[in-house]
Amino acid sequence: MRPTPHLLRAVASAAQRQNSVSFIGLGRMGSEMAYNLFSRTLVESNGSARFVVCDAREETSEAFVRNFVTHFPGARVHVATTPAEALLASRTVVTMLPSSPHVRNVYVEEDGIVSALRSLPPEAARSTLCIDSTTLDVEAARIVASEVERAGAAIVDAPVSGGVAGAKAATLSFLVGGQEHAYKLAQPYLLHMGKNIIYCGESGAGLVAKICNNLILGVQQIVVAEAMLLGQKLGLDPQVLASVVNNSTGACWASSVNNPVPSALPGKSPPCERDYEGGFATRLMLKDMGLATDLAESTGVPLPLGQAAERVYADVISEDPEVSNKDFSSVYRYLRVSAYPKHL
Repeated sequence: MRPTPHLLRAVASAAQRQNSVSFIGLGRMGSEMAYNLFSRTLVESNGSARFVVCDAREETSEAFVRNFVTHFPGARVHVATTPAEALLASRTVVTMLPSSPHVRNVYVEEDGIVSALRSLPPEAARSTLCIDSTTLDVEAARIVASEVERAGAAIVDAPVSGGVAGAKAATLSFLVGGQEHAYKLAQPYLLHMGKNIIYCGESGAGLVAKICNNLILGVQQIVVAEAMLLGQKLGLDPQVLASVVNNSTGACWASSVNNPVPSALPGKSPPCERDYEGGFATRLMLKDMGLATDLAESTGVPLPLGQAAERVYADVISEDPEVSNKDFSSVYRYLRVSAYPKHL
């Protein structure tokens, strides 16, 4: 399962490269997305498809392969040690990375996707599709897309909404930006990982939509935490308050699905039931709030609530570093034990 020169030459032959899919970035979201993409593609191909995985931590890739072949004996899943190897092995490459620097590294640095594209025959480069589901800076994404297109390949930005639960259940929403022909090429792969595929426009448009969505979500999660705390302080049972909110005009995903109070949602299992493990990391929400406020500053759009929410998440991590990798609804835990607000 480890790459060898012989393996890479075999997988990268024209016919086999066409029948291979690579996935780069096997974090919480990426590992679930790759599993669904590979399993459904395998069934669709009657077992003939090949797959390649690549992660900054090679042991993560190897663990993914072991798990996948346990569930699908005989599946051909290989480990690439660089993004270039992953690109050379497959005509379709999906990336799901933490942030802008990681995307630049995977795509445009040494041993990256762009350099591998330039080493391919022109017809092989033109047949290549890159799908980047990272949430990153819009301008950085457009620069990377331009480099990929200059090298001959097609690319879309396709950030997701739906969290780890949606990735696991293959119910994600993909917000897609890029040339329309690239969107049409990407759609069948995205449907193996999600349920709603929304074409938003030119390169970067999917990211703009995702950043605006997460701006709303980040603010909502804080105010839901505040309301749940206030209600409990005044004697309301959290189940009762959550039921009222979820059936009234305050209804939102942050309350009905991701409610931050344990036992507030009977029959459901939001991250708060697992000490806020397994959801969308607070550090990633802080990153997304930063992307929103940066865009607002560059365009002259006022974001008073967005800026305040960004400060809250920054304070949460600063005061309690343990929550950095916990679900962002852990802001409730921070508010509960602190003399907040400091800035409001």
